[in-house]
Amino acid sequence: MIRKEWRERSGKDREIFRWTVIAFFIALSVFPSCPVFAGNNLSQSMQLSTVLKTRVPIASVEVKNAYPHDTGAFTQGLFFYQGYFYESTGLNDKSTLVRKEVITGKILQEIRIPPEYFCEGIVLFKNKIYQLTWQNETVLIYDARSFREIRKIKYHGEGWGLTSDGKYLLMSNGSSNITFHDPDSFKVVRKIQVRDGNAEVGKLNELEFIKGEIWANIYMEDLIVRISPKNGRVNGWIDLSALRSYLPMNARVDVINGIAYDAKEDRIFVTGKYWPKVFEIKLSR
Repeated sequence: MIRKEWRERSGKDREIFRWTVIAFFIALSVFPSCPVFAGNNLSQSMQLSTVLKTRVPIASVEVKNAYPHDTGAFTQGLFFYQGYFYESTGLNDKSTLVRKEVITGKILQEIRIPPEYFCEGIVLFKNKIYQLTWQNETVLIYDARSFREIRKIKYHGEGWGLTSDGKYLLMSNGSSNITFHDPDSFKVVRKIQVRDGNAEVGKLNELEFIKGEIWANIYMEDLIVRISPKNGRVNGWIDLSALRSYLPMNARVDVINGIAYDAKEDRIFVTGKYWPKVFEIKLSR
């Protein structure tokens, strides 16, 4: 698996590395039923053009623990708070906001969202939970303890991922841009464009703020990109493709989506839409 920084390789090593990666993805397309690639074919390839040219570190992952996850959950947002997972699920007439136990996956608290809303990313900010909607151009705001809806705020465009740097709410919309929003008005304060060198990095999906960086799932890719919130520069990539070897052979799963961080214990969790597990991962350099 890809582990070393591209810039550390000699010209000859780079060519070997390049053709090894290409061969890997050719094999992936020829043998999609291999258990390593179990699941939805849409999310079984990396952004080859971007990753092969990158000069930033690419990390693989090791699985430390695996916890149950609802295979009926179309996961759009995930965060960890005070020992529990909070999850937003999507689709019209099926969207929810839930709090669940980590170890068992048992749902402890749940509200069903009105059927006209297709919900997306969520974040906790000052005892409130903010939940985006895909094309309704509305953020739903709840009391974090009771899940009682407090208010709604309109915004322009699509909503995908949502996180916070402690001051602003950070939102993705499926493009290469991340917007910073005032928590009270949800007005855009500033915007960054995510770039790896000179290349734009698009399809930014679910977001999480981890150790001063924005981590983003890439839609339909087994990748997380680590982003500087100052200027949008890519600090590194994380290859999640190894997680597919932990899925059942014929698992009916969709794309990887969902990142949560336990800052107190320094634990990172990832999952996907309809995935049977939430994985606690460790990065391998």
